[in-house]
Amino acid sequence: MADSGSDAGTGRGAGAGGETGAGTESGSARGTARGAGAGTGRTTGTGSGTGEDTSRGTKTGAGGDAGAGTESVSGTGRGTAAGTGPATGRSIDRDRDRGADGDSGTDSDGDSGVVDHGGGVWGVKVPIPDNPLGHTLVHVLDTDRGPVLVDTGWDDPASWDALTGGLAALGIAVADVHGVVITHHHPDHHGLSGRVREASGAWIAMHAADTEVVVRTRAAEPGVWFDYMSEKLAAAGAPEEHLAPLRAARRSGRRRTFPGLRAAVPDREIAPGELLPLAGRRLRAIWTPGHTPGHVCLHLEEEHPAQLPGHGRLFSGDHLLPGISPHIGLYEDPTDTRVTDPLGDYLDSLERIARLAPAEVLPAHQHAFTDAPARVRELLAHHAERLDDLWTLLSGEPLTPWALAERMEWNRPWAQIPYGSRNIAVSEAEAHLRRLVKLGRAEAVPGSDPVAYRAL
Repeated sequence: MADSGSDAGTGRGAGAGGETGAGTESGSARGTARGAGAGTGRTTGTGSGTGEDTSRGTKTGAGGDAGAGTESVSGTGRGTAAGTGPATGRSIDRDRDRGADGDSGTDSDGDSGVVDHGGGVWGVKVPIPDNPLGHTLVHVLDTDRGPVLVDTGWDDPASWDALTGGLAALGIAVADVHGVVITHHHPDHHGLSGRVREASGAWIAMHAADTEVVVRTRAAEPGVWFDYMSEKLAAAGAPEEHLAPLRAARRSGRRRTFPGLRAAVPDREIAPGELLPLAGRRLRAIWTPGHTPGHVCLHLEEEHPAQLPGHGRLFSGDHLLPGISPHIGLYEDPTDTRVTDPLGDYLDSLERIARLAPAEVLPAHQHAFTDAPARVRELLAHHAERLDDLWTLLSGEPLTPWALAERMEWNRPWAQIPYGSRNIAVSEAEAHLRRLVKLGRAEAVPGSDPVAYRAL
């Protein structure tokens, strides 16, 4: 989830550190009446910045580091400061900025790390260590059987303190948590789930496709991921000097630094299209693959507490963010020989969310926003432009995925992109190549080794 810098896969972010100690006091009582209209104002102190970020970027996801759930970010976002370098789950690809317009909710003092969105929904900012993205927004949903969390944050002492402090500000002890719903398996979302379950006995729910990733990652000898990444990058045309650190890390035992190797195994399955069994609430799972194979958004099918126009509220995880495009790379599985199309999955999922037209989106990063269909249109246009740019590059000469990534437009020159982010960039290039091939706009050059692609 975070850029590994010069380390070949530690999974920690390089760059400005995240927030620490968020959420000690919010003034929001857990007993706030649902639908009482709280949260109609614009959030202050979200940590997302105010000025226009002129760098280009998108959210890169955890698929890029050998399935261990590491991510790298450098987003662009109007009103967000996430474009300064690699961080969690964002891509070094480019996407247009968006401002804080539409952000809603009440942050009691601007520094508590807790936002009251009204109607028995709160957001708690949980820091991501050593990562310029700053934090994951863990959402708390009041139910008749106790609070349910949507995601939990990174497994780190400061993150745990922020989560428990934010809950305490709402009058909630960790032991009170009834359940945990995970949007996807990446460690900035699922990292603390096991610790929450240990403290409370809460159930953990996840889509089966991402649960499979968790189980597979726990079962595999960690060195398998280094071997897989070395082979995958070599096949993509990576030079020997890029492969050498992976091999050295494999020999040195640094593989134990991968996040996600001991992630909690969920005990409930999220079934797409079905209502989750939450007493007194209507929360429906929407399967939105692309960022991960089992990513889900969660549609709260209730009237918006501020009566905003639209259909309920959407917990969007990393699928739909206000100013960052999530990383779409290959689904990483050393044992799977299927040719998947993650970008195609993502684009289809975006259109599904646009048709849903929620009144407000509560994402896992940045800030709440409105007009989901407009944001979807921006992302669809962004990826269409990206595909056209790649086709133009391939029309000049056949290129390997590595060579293509070197020539693509990122948020900084290729020479300045850190080691771990290059792995993610290549995975993103491969996902776009697969989409071009599926659309009949590119093909592999017969007999090329490593495989190069040309435009059609």
